Amino acid sequence: MTEKQYDLIIIGGGPGGYIAAIRAGQLGLKTLVVEKDKLGGICLNWGCIPTKALLKNAEIYNLLKHSNDFGFTFDNLKVDFTKAVQRSRDISSKSAKGIEYLFKKNKIEYINGTAKIIEKNIVEVTQPGKVNNYSAKNIIIATGARSRELPNLKIDNQKIITSSEAMVLKSVPEKMLIVGAGAIGVEFAYFYNAYGTKVTIIEMKPNILPIEDVEVSKTLTRCFQKSGIEILTETTVNSTEVGNGVKVKLSTKNGEKEIDVDVVLVAVGVQGNIENLGLENIGIVTEKSHIKVNEYYQTNIETIFAIGDVIGAPWLAHVASMEGIVCVEKIAGKNPHKINYNNIPGCTYCQPQIASVGLTEEKAREQGLDIKVGRFPFRSHGKALAINEPEGFVKLIIDANYGEILGAHIVSTEATEMIAEIVTARNLEATAEQLYNSIHAHPTLSEGIAEAALDAYGQGLNI
Repeated sequence: MTEKQYDLIIIGGGPGGYIAAIRAGQLGLKTLVVEKDKLGGICLNWGCIPTKALLKNAEIYNLLKHSNDFGFTFDNLKVDFTKAVQRSRDISSKSAKGIEYLFKKNKIEYINGTAKIIEKNIVEVTQPGKVNNYSAKNIIIATGARSRELPNLKIDNQKIITSSEAMVLKSVPEKMLIVGAGAIGVEFAYFYNAYGTKVTIIEMKPNILPIEDVEVSKTLTRCFQKSGIEILTETTVNSTEVGNGVKVKLSTKNGEKEIDVDVVLVAVGVQGNIENLGLENIGIVTEKSHIKVNEYYQTNIETIFAIGDVIGAPWLAHVASMEGIVCVEKIAGKNPHKINYNNIPGCTYCQPQIASVGLTEEKAREQGLDIKVGRFPFRSHGKALAINEPEGFVKLIIDANYGEILGAHIVSTEATEMIAEIVTARNLEATAEQLYNSIHAHPTLSEGIAEAALDAYGQGLNI
């Protein structure tokens, strides 16, 4: 016997689940969200939002350390690391409360409990001291993902930690090893380096940020090394020995290396949260640690859907949110546009920031495409010099025959804001000519986009 009946039950209240719920409410679907932890999921509580608060602290601290460049001098700069962490936690809590308000506004019901699918239309919800069943015409699984472990690098959440523990350390470690140089690893390397930690970051592939354009990776490598971060690529962990600190034996391209650190941060990717959901009992197909779905996020069970990190890469909050919207609109009988997974921006929020969309130059050449490449370095740009941020560039990959914008790669203090212009242009099928014929305000960093488009045709005006 079920307690209540709904049009839709969503398991998980992260950026996929809560956005799906809001859209469902807008479309008039009676919706229930079940979340076992806090609304907002990893993104609002332990990921996207609180990490950006920490990174802003690091950015300000680095600015203060170079205040003399702007004509300011002062003595006895004091740093309160605990307050920086608390500010991050406060912002996280405020964001989660904002979701509760949106749920009330859109007449969405919410239960804090653990969900398990027991039939194709029934969800069992366990709360302290009680278990209830709820039925729905459709169910969306939006349970997200968690940090992946390596066989020889067992996480103990104290000396060998994940990003969640890295966000709330009680003090700044003297030495830290970061395993994995994707976005998470790079962002924490920047943060702790700013606060004075001796950071070593290792990556098994030839470059940090290995999915980015090689020029982007090399530029960030130079910036990081200049700030004192040690970078070891083509390097893996052989073993660890935990004591007062951690003794780590590494295999590098130059031979064996041993280092002693206070803490090891493991940032080698994620795996989907598919356990204890009852998937195997009702026959939902999974692959490795992810749920298999069709183009509208329907599983092999017609009433059950899945969105976000639990269905696999790309593991990005903005992708999960859009998948939630498309999924709900399909359930509601609309005809939503399918997501173009070739036009999803990727962002890394260290300084300088990294943002990209579409093909890298390497991928375009591997595919045998006839391309033009345009670049604009910010060291040539008045606004970048005025704000003392000359590092980086804009790089555009353009189809030589039709002017199609195949890819864009930006290294800049505001790269993650600038990339939206290219995503929109690609969505509208704009050409490079239309891009540079669109007047960009002066002086702005976004002028670099128009300049890079001009450079691809040998018409660069300020380089």
